[in-house]
Formats: sequence, C-alpha cells, structure tokens
Amino acid sequence: MKRNDIRNVAIIAHVDHGKTTLVDGLLKTSGLFRDNQEVKERVMDSNSIEKERGITILSKNTAVYYKDTKINIIDTPGHADFGGEVERVLNMAESVVLVVDSHEGPMPQTKFVLKKAIELGLPAIVCINKVDRPDQRIDEVEDEILDLFISLDADESYLESPFVYASAKLGWASSEKGVEKNDMTDLLDTIIDYTPAFEADEDAPFKVLVSTTDYNEYLGRIAIGKVESGVIRKNDNAIITNYNDEGRRLRSKIVTIYEFDGLDRKEVEESKFGSIVALSGMEDINIGDTIGTEEDSEPIEFTKISEPTLSMTFSVNDSPFAGRDGKYVTSRHLRDRLMKEKETDVSLRVETTDTTEAFKVSGRGELHLSVLIENLRREGYEFQVSKPEVMFKKNEAGKKTEPMEIATIDVDQEYSGSVIEKLGRRKGEMIDMKPSSSGYNRLVFRIPARGLIGYRTEFMTDTKGTGILNSEFEGYDLYKGDMDHRSVGSLIASETGIATAYGLNSAQTRGLLFIEPSDEVYEGLVVGMNAKGLDIDVNVCKKKKLTNTRASGSDDAIMLTPAKKMSVEEMMEFVEEDELIEITPNNLRIRKRILDSGLRYKSKKNK
Repeated sequence: MKRNDIRNVAIIAHVDHGKTTLVDGLLKTSGLFRDNQEVKERVMDSNSIEKERGITILSKNTAVYYKDTKINIIDTPGHADFGGEVERVLNMAESVVLVVDSHEGPMPQTKFVLKKAIELGLPAIVCINKVDRPDQRIDEVEDEILDLFISLDADESYLESPFVYASAKLGWASSEKGVEKNDMTDLLDTIIDYTPAFEADEDAPFKVLVSTTDYNEYLGRIAIGKVESGVIRKNDNAIITNYNDEGRRLRSKIVTIYEFDGLDRKEVEESKFGSIVALSGMEDINIGDTIGTEEDSEPIEFTKISEPTLSMTFSVNDSPFAGRDGKYVTSRHLRDRLMKEKETDVSLRVETTDTTEAFKVSGRGELHLSVLIENLRREGYEFQVSKPEVMFKKNEAGKKTEPMEIATIDVDQEYSGSVIEKLGRRKGEMIDMKPSSSGYNRLVFRIPARGLIGYRTEFMTDTKGTGILNSEFEGYDLYKGDMDHRSVGSLIASETGIATAYGLNSAQTRGLLFIEPSDEVYEGLVVGMNAKGLDIDVNVCKKKKLTNTRASGSDDAIMLTPAKKMSVEEMMEFVEEDELIEITPNNLRIRKRILDSGLRYKSKKNK
C-alpha cells in the first residue's frame, strides 16, 4: 500500500551552499508563518554554535503541508566532520534535494553526501542555488554535476534528475533557467512529483529504525525514526533489538508519539507507515536500534558509520587555577557528560585510559572535536585537552598506515605557489590543478590527515583570508614518514602573579603575546609565541624598580602590541605534545604539561 499523502525528503549539500536557508524558504512558501511575522534567518539552526558559525551541526526535522501532502524535510549538516549525522538520517528519506552553489559547483562534501544517497538508491532533485550571484556559472555547474553522477557510477536514471534553479536568500525557486519566481512552489511541486510515495503493509506489525535521538528533561530520551511498516499506537508494547548487537532484546512501551508539524512536534494517538515520528518512554534506546513487536522483532540493518580518524585526551584540570570558574570539575562529571554525548553522536568514541582522570575521545576531525569542547565549556565544564593526534592502524602485512585526506583548495593564482610549497612540506601530493576564468586556481591534494593539523590558520594568513580549503577522508594508506613540527616556540611564564605592562614590554621583544596587563598567570603558562622556534621563559610579572633618577626618553609610555586571542581550533593547531589546553567557562589557556621549569628541563634532557 502506498502513502500518497506524505513525502520524506533530505536536503544535502556541501557546507555553506545554502541548505538551511533553502528550508527557510520552503517553510515560508508553505504558509507556516504569517505575512507580517518576523522570522529569523536559518530558523532551523537552533544551537548557539550553529548560529554563530553559520553551519549546521545536528540534523533537524521539520514538516510542511502543500497541496494536501505532508512533506517531511530533514536538514542535514554539510561539513565532513559531521558526516556521521548525514549517513544515518538518510535512512528516513525517500529522495534527496542536492543543493549546489551556482559558482563553486560540486565540492568534496557534495560528492560524499551524494555517494551516500546513491548507495541507498535515493532519487536526486538537483537545486542550483545562489543563481543571483554576479559570478554564477550555471551551465558549467550543470555539466559538473552530471560528470559527478557518472564518476560515482550512478544509475542512468540519475542523469535524468530534474534541475531547479533557486535563490534561497531571496526566497524563490524556478524549474526554468533564467526565470525568477515569487516563491518556492516550483521546488515543492518537483519534490511531490519526483519523490516516490512510501510503500509498506499497513496490516503488518509496526517497526521503527531509530536514526537519531533527542533528550527532554520532562520526557527523557526521545527516539526519532521512520515508521517502516504497520501502525504504531500510544501505549503499545515494544521489543527493542539492534542489527549490530545480536544479544540486545529489551521489552518497553510506547508512552507518547509525536509527529513533526512545522517547527513543532505534535502529539498524536497513532502514526502510520511512512511517517517520521518521535517516541518517548524508552529510556535505554540508542541510535541504530529497531523498535518492533513480539510478532516481528527482526532488526532492520543500520548503516555502519565511518570510523573516527582523530583523537584527543580529555582530562581533569589540574592547573594552579583549577576549580575557579567551572561548575563541573571532577572526573565523574567529565565521564558522565562524555558518555551522554556518545549516545547521541554515533561518530564519537570515548575510551577510558590507564588513569581515572583522563579519557581518550576520538572524532571525525578538528571541527567535530572543537564543537564538543565548546559545548562542554558553555555548559560549565572545566577540563584540559591534549594535542589532537591522528589514529594510526596496522595493515595486513603489519605495516603502519595513516588516514589520508583529499584536500580541495580554491585560491587566487598569486597565492598558489605558497600553498603548493607548504603542502609539499606536509607530504601533500598535488593530483589536480584547474585554473578558472575568474582568476583563481582549484588545487587538489592527497595529503595525510596529520598534514592538515595546524595548517588552516597558516593557510588563511598565506592567502590573506581569501582561500577556501575543504577536505574529505579518503581512506588509510602507508605511513608517509616524519613531518616537521610547528616552526614557532613558546614564551612561558617563569613565575605566578599578575602580568604587568613593564614585564610584558620586555617579553614582547621575544615574540607575540597571548596575554594583556592585569591578566593572572602561573609558572608554566604559555603567554606567547617565539618566531625562532625555541621555548623561552619570560617574567611577565616583573615590576619596574623606582629610583630617584629620571632620564629623558626612558620614562615614555610603554607601547604594547595587541595580544593575540586564539579560538579553540587555533589552540588545537598551535599546541605541541608537551602542552595542554586548559578549558574553563571563562578562559582558554595553553600551558606546559610540566609547570616547573627545572623539572621540565630535566625531562627534556632525559628524552
């Protein structure tokens, strides 16, 4: 039996190609908002970090009604580090809208998400967005998309995929090239016409594959997934199983059922096959679980999520300033929070270490881990993290292998030489170079993942902020050999106290400072960087000795260079193996693992 009154569609794209803004336009066209209602941009990005950075981190569900049809829309992340989120939510869709920027064309993540959709056999609707850009190149981008289908060995039907041309920012979409419309009805019509109606047996026992989970302090754990068959009703008994865990079989009960309605969840008494639902009442429910019945408890196969490639050690803060501004400071607090995160983020791994004070946390990339760190910091956690390290493996022959990335770089031609030279030093191998008519080059490198750690900040400096760097995980290959470490050294506070302008003035002759006058410091804190690549102890708390002698010129006002304030990602790129990042709700600091300069010197000597 088919459900012609419902369509499930996922919006997929490379980061910043306009997925979330497109969803805004669909919500407005469907009449969800009043004409005079003030609506924030990117209404689906609800998380504070998502709003600040303009990226989607968590997939979101919404639903619109159009022509007697309910369209369930899944807004997915575009960044490679949150690819695990995309992989599992595609299970809920019957088609995808592939959004591509009219100037940039298909990018690494476009290929990644499209490949996942093709593997699941989901039809694609291509939406070329930002067609109002003055530098648009729609005709070329169309050809590039068709080439991408061919390169991914897509079925011939994909070459017949409908194309829609949109300006999500201006809120219109058109099925005709070069024709502007007033709204997004053309895209909604295409979704209804091209997305197959979900087909299943209404009389069969119900079954739901949990694709994502949520938490609510009143309802507890909430399981979100699509009803694959039958009808699920309130107070039904359920059996929870898992395809990847044969021993899992739990009895439970459906307490409440919610369906998505606009930006809200609406409680319903029952829900038929094809609906996307949120279920509460099952405390021990995980992503990948199948909710079934006694009659049919056979689990549904769940997509195996790609392995993490980068790890960091999260440990209890033991600096002299520990416990000053954090609400949660113990190892138990940290462990419980990381385990809770692991339940909703399938790409994350959390392992215990040989000490109860530290945990090994592995993720898909620097952004994945930095967003976790930032979330914990905002929630009031205080802890410290180590330098990110790539996860090496041994191949069948017992040889060491490492994760490789394909880095795609768009850069002005004048900066190409610098980028090629820097990535060459980091064991990068250029596999393609395409000049464009608009004066920039697209460089494609195959490079070890560790070669990109610490490079992004340098890249932005080298290209004066104009370059775009994107990377995607390719797989494991033989270890490419040792690499040079960072070229700069650290300026380290030699005593505990309050930084003075006089002390900082003499320290700034050695390099660039991270702190300002009146900042509190402790011995072993990294207060700046030194261009010569050496670690130097400096006394930033030094006060000027007062004498009765005055000399012209020597008592002029001290001129300090503004301190460099680094973000979590920049610190992750800067730290060395003998350093840690101290994370507290109000401060981010870099420190040496061994704070005492004498002990630090002995440790280096022994190495």
